[in-house]
Formats: sequence, C-alpha cells, structure tokens
Amino acid sequence: MKFLSDQLAPGVRPREAVSWAMYDFANSGYTTVVVTAVFNAYFVGVVAAGHSWATFAWTLSLAVSYAAAMVLGPIIGTYADLHGRKKRLLVFTTIGCVIFTAALSLVGSGDIWLAIVLVALSNLFFSLGENLAGAFLPDIARPESLGRLSGWAWSVGYLGGLASLGACLAWVSHAQANGQGSDAFVPVCMLITAAIFALASLPAFLFLRERMVVQPAVARGSIRWTDAFVQFGESLRSLRSFPDLRRFLWCIVWYQAGVQTVVALAAIYAEQALKFETADTIRLVLLVNITAAIGAAAFAQVQDRLGHVRTLVVTLLGWLLAIGLAWASTGPGMFWVAANVVGVCLGASQSAGRALVGYLSPAARRAEFFGLWGVAVKLASILGPVSYGLVSWASAGDHRLAMLITGAFFLVGLGVLRAVDAARGRTRALAPDLP
Repeated sequence: MKFLSDQLAPGVRPREAVSWAMYDFANSGYTTVVVTAVFNAYFVGVVAAGHSWATFAWTLSLAVSYAAAMVLGPIIGTYADLHGRKKRLLVFTTIGCVIFTAALSLVGSGDIWLAIVLVALSNLFFSLGENLAGAFLPDIARPESLGRLSGWAWSVGYLGGLASLGACLAWVSHAQANGQGSDAFVPVCMLITAAIFALASLPAFLFLRERMVVQPAVARGSIRWTDAFVQFGESLRSLRSFPDLRRFLWCIVWYQAGVQTVVALAAIYAEQALKFETADTIRLVLLVNITAAIGAAAFAQVQDRLGHVRTLVVTLLGWLLAIGLAWASTGPGMFWVAANVVGVCLGASQSAGRALVGYLSPAARRAEFFGLWGVAVKLASILGPVSYGLVSWASAGDHRLAMLITGAFFLVGLGVLRAVDAARGRTRALAPDLP
C-alpha cells in the first residue's frame, strides 16, 4: 500500500487510514437508507399517509436533530480536544445511532410521533459521530494530501451506502415478490442498516489512535464539561482571527443547504412528483452512490493540485445544472441524468469541503473547529430542507417549485466562496501567534 503510505502523516500506518475510511463506509448506510432513499418516503407516504404537511413534518424532525447537533457538536468537539477522547466519544455516538436506527423498525402507519422522535435521535447521534470522525482526518493525512485522503474515504463511504442499499433492495424485491407492502419490508430495512453500521464501524474502534496530548490540568481533573462551553464561546470569538475559515463556514451554510435538501428529499421528490415506486427509488439511489463514489475518487486525484476552492466551484456549478435538469424532468429519463450529475458533484463537494476545513484549522483545535464545521452543516440541514418543506406545503404539494428554489442556495454559496483564499487561510492556521 505504498501509494497510501505516501499520503499519511508521520507515524500513521495504512491500516489506521483504511480503518478510518471504513467508518465512512459504516455510517453512509444510515444517510443513504434512512435519510435519502427509504425511510423518508415511507414516512411521507405511509406513516403520515401522504398528507400535505407530511414533507414539512419530515424536514422538521430532521431540523430538531440538527439544531441539537449545532449546540452539542462544538461542545463535544472541544471536550474531545481537551481530554483526548475523540475515539471514546465516537464509539458512544455510533452505539446511539445504531440503537435508534434499529428502533425505527417499530414504526408503522400512523406512528408519527414515534417516527419523529426516533429519526431525531438517530440523526443526532449520527451527526455528532460524523463530526468526531472528520476530526481524525488532519491527524492521519499530510497537509498536502488532505483532499486526496478525504476524497478516497468519501468514495469508500459511498460503497458502504451501496452495500446497505443493495441489501435492502434484495429484501424489498423478495418481500414484494411475496405480496408484502412497504409497511412490512421497510422495518426490516432499518434492522439491516443498523447491523451493517455496527459491523463496519468495528475497524475504526480497533485501530484508530488518539494523538492529542492531554494537558496537565486536564490530567489532574481540573477541566470539566463546563469548560467546553467556555471554550466554545472563545472559539466563536477567535474565528475573527481566521477570516478565511470564517468565510468558508458561511459558504458551507449556503451550499450545504442545497446539498442537504437534495439528500433528504430526493426520494420524496421522485415518488411524489414523478411517481417512482420504492424499488425504482432504491435502484436510482444505488446508481447515484456509484457515480458519487466515482466522483469523490476522481476529484480526489486532482483536488490537491487543482485546489480545494476551485474544486468546489466546479462542483457547485454542477449542482446548479443538476437542479435545473430535475426541475425540468417530466419523466424518469431526464431525472436519471440529473441524479447522476448529483452523484458526481455530491462526492466531490462533500470531500472537498471536509478537506478544506482541515486545511484551514490549527492542529491543536481540530476537533473544536470540526465541531464548528458540524454547526455550519447542521444549520444548512435546517435551512434547506425546512425551506423545501414550507414551500411544498404552502404551494399545496408543488415539489417542482420547491426544487427550483433549492438552486438559490448554490448560487449564494458560489458568491461567498469567491472571498475565500485557501493559501492565506493555511498560513494563518500555521502561525505561531494563534489566539
């Protein structure tokens, strides 16, 4: 694995990098099956019986979890930095997400509040774990290889989404062949997803290493959870000293609002606007995961040379193209094209964004600043999907109009991105006079 060793920080073995990437493999099944392809459409069509407010209720349940993650993410990240406990907290959040994902198998027709509570809790634990896992990236990769390793891991993650979704498709096809409806096969899909998440995350728990040196005051027990709140406030104030990171976090809020809208509502759009069946939606998302893996891997090869900012510009333009194609689609043909453009751009934009946060963050505060990255993504995950839900509700279910408005988020993101200078931001992150 010489090609991988050359990308790693001193003291990091390839086994550890592969194990870290396997966590992307593990948790991608949750977003793919629960948030993107299966449970979201099941919630709208079966649990909420297709009412006009159903899409808004779905986006609101996600918004509650993202709001909680916005508050808890940076605090937990700061605590992890102070105590050197990223790995221990990652295990805890993973167990929580697995348990509440499995519990979604209990949700049936009319169980609206049970579904909302379980979705909010499972997504909260997923979101916190995503932040913690991302904070390991700058520990593992060399600074000049952050984009390559992030993109490679993200492509592995899409393979994990494929594995979970493929297993679910096999079960759905079997169930439908035996005359079962979604109220019978969707709960089993939740158990399949939880099991794959639990098993695929084990390598990360076995081989990832903590590298943060605990300060003497922490070792004596004089730093407590409350200090994390204080440090979080200081981190927000200190962003004034990292102008390019601050601008990029605002950029993330805008473009991720569009990304998270598509991720959370693609299956709902396909089934409500274009009348896709569950199996058709799963096949569509399977193909999107393949193109997303290809996109993440392909851009990973050029991202560090092209530059993180230029990579994002290219992918955001691709997102605008995909939104236009989806809005113009009147049948499955053009929508399949739009979905695959989304796939290529999804992998590249997510990977480039994570790498750039690591590139602009000082070494001693990586988990803390990845917590702020989590805040930006979670704020976007509220802003975008809830806007879509409100528009679809106010327009009596006009999903095309809601999809068209989603494109505005990518336009604003492009505008903010123009003010980000990655080289200047990296110089500031390496400065010895950091606050």
